[in-house]
Amino acid sequence: MNNNDYDNLDENLAWEEISTEHIVNDEWIDFRRSAFRFPDGNVFEPYYSYSRRNYVVIVATDENGNYICVRQFRQGIRQITTEFPAGGIEVKDSSASDGNNVENSDNNLANNLSSNYKVSEDVALEAAIRELREETGYVSDEWRHLITVASNATIADNYAYIFEARNCRKVTGQELDDMEFLNVRTYTADEIKQLVFEEKFQQAIHIMAWLLALGT
Repeated sequence: MNNNDYDNLDENLAWEEISTEHIVNDEWIDFRRSAFRFPDGNVFEPYYSYSRRNYVVIVATDENGNYICVRQFRQGIRQITTEFPAGGIEVKDSSASDGNNVENSDNNLANNLSSNYKVSEDVALEAAIRELREETGYVSDEWRHLITVASNATIADNYAYIFEARNCRKVTGQELDDMEFLNVRTYTADEIKQLVFEEKFQQAIHIMAWLLALGT
């Protein structure tokens, strides 16, 4: 089956959203309660979903081939984790390209959430370059886009833009936001694998990104 055949499948699986209540809608999240009509006509509620910023994840390696990671506290699991540099795609990234790279431009720039839109690879790359430098002090001249993937298709509408950066070199110190407290560490591929299986490298999208970088 080619892509055209896949896109043209008439499967009658789509749900119709018939009502939505915005429970929390601020600069960080748009958390919604919705009712949907199923393909057989039945209506069910509540379904909960949310919008947050699209974001980038950078699988970065230094000139010795070691992976550049950050250590930080994640409030969801109440643990300190090891993961790759990552961060949200901000309004300034999209506006830097005259707004032409935003699909579905009715997004709410005031709260800077995804609002079910995607940005161009160039806009995402700009954010990735910035996040790598600010979080770690490293820069690279060798960037590659690996994949863009829905962050959590079941409940969220934002996307993760995954990049690889090779032969990174340290040029400056960290430039962290007021809410960022993280340390930079480097690991070999074997050490990353060990961290994954010891449940110390726990971001699912980051694990996927690492496996993609290894296999492509």
